[in-house]
Amino acid sequence: MTRHHRRHHRRRRWRRRGGERGAVTAELALGLPLLLVLTAALVWLLAVGVAQLRTVDAARESARALARGDDPAAAVALGQRVAPDGVRISVRRDGERVVVAARGRMRGPGGLLRLTGVVLQAEAVALAEESAESPVGAGP
Repeated sequence: MTRHHRRHHRRRRWRRRGGERGAVTAELALGLPLLLVLTAALVWLLAVGVAQLRTVDAARESARALARGDDPAAAVALGQRVAPDGVRISVRRDGERVVVAARGRMRGPGGLLRLTGVVLQAEAVALAEESAESPVGAGP
C-alpha cells in the first residue's frame, strides 16, 4: 500500500466514525435525568418507610400511655409528637384493652405524576394496667 492509499484509508475511517460523534453526549443527556428520577424515587420510598415506622411508634406510645392510666388527651398528644405530620390518632377502650389507631397520608414526591401518595396506618393494642386503688392479685 502506498503512502497516498494509507492516508486516504485513515481519512475514510475517521469519516465513518464521525457519524457517531456526540452519541455519548446524547446518551448521557438522556440517562442523567432518568438516573435522577430513579434516585428521587428511592429516597422517597425510604422516607415512606421511615414515616410508617414513626406512625407505628406513635400508636404504640399512645397505647402504652393509655394502658398506664394517662389521660386520653395526654396520650394522643404524646403520640402526635412522635407521628409524622398529617397523621391522626384515635383512641378507644375495648373492655380491659385500649386500642389506638394512627392514620395519615404521605404525598408523592413534589406532586410528580399526580401520585395519590401512600396511606400510613398503624394500630396498637395494650392491656390496661391495674389502677392503684385495686388490690394486687384481686381477681374475679
